[in-house]
Amino acid sequence: MAARPVRRRAGGDPVKALLHRHRELCERAVDPLEIAAGLEAHGITDRTAARFRHRDVFSLAEELYARSPHEEVTAAAPALVPVGPAAFRAFGYALLPAALACAAAAAGQAWAGAAAVAAVAAALVWPGRAAGGRFPYAAHVLAAAVVGWAVHRHGTALAVGLALAVVPGHLAAVAFAAGARARLDGSRALEDFADRARPLLLAAAALFAGAAAAAAVLAGAPLPVAVPLALLLFLTRLLLRHGAHRAPVGAALALALVPVPAAALAAVAGLLVHAVLALARASAHARP
Repeated sequence: MAARPVRRRAGGDPVKALLHRHRELCERAVDPLEIAAGLEAHGITDRTAARFRHRDVFSLAEELYARSPHEEVTAAAPALVPVGPAAFRAFGYALLPAALACAAAAAGQAWAGAAAVAAVAAALVWPGRAAGGRFPYAAHVLAAAVVGWAVHRHGTALAVGLALAVVPGHLAAVAFAAGARARLDGSRALEDFADRARPLLLAAAALFAGAAAAAAVLAGAPLPVAVPLALLLFLTRLLLRHGAHRAPVGAALALALVPVPAAALAAVAGLLVHAVLALARASAHARP
């Protein structure tokens, strides 16, 4: 009887199958960090990386990058802190709500509150690269409703205070994004990055809360109302800009519409917990 041919066991190169599955991601990446963030977004963790004979996702990403074809001449990686015309335009847009609200309020215009509500909602919760869904602008409509309802109840001073908080909110968001990216560059594992990113987020939120309180005092707005509302909008901005799903954001904004003083605080607390989890993921800070 003839001996059966010995069949080679499949799976001798598990990375090859992964490379084929994520070929487009690996070929378009400008560095291994982008591949690591993309793998994490697809559910691959440091523990999963062990199945591919690597200690963590970052090490796996380095092999995938090395084994992928890339153009010989690639564009230079963008700076951690955005500079150039686009950055200056973004800062200019952040100045507009405060200028519009203060000018309208000083002139005693009846539409001052409504104008400030629209400007604040547009500036603090402008669409970013949030994850898709059936109702992509629901979070922005809810944010405008939350601000409008609060201004209707507490007066134009609240709208002016929130408008004044747009600039520090913009600067805090830019600083958080730059700091997170720097920590991503210096991390060697997903858990390592998460441990570095969480304190940064809490520090950004605390600094913005202080700036929002100062803006409220300048505008004569009630602090117990202005600060939680500003924090809610700031966290909403961060989550949407970093690709978070809109459902938890929408739920928090809807909770803030409940006419109970503790509702806004509960909404902020819930959204902060969600932000700590979502923004500690490397995939939230991949270059768009």
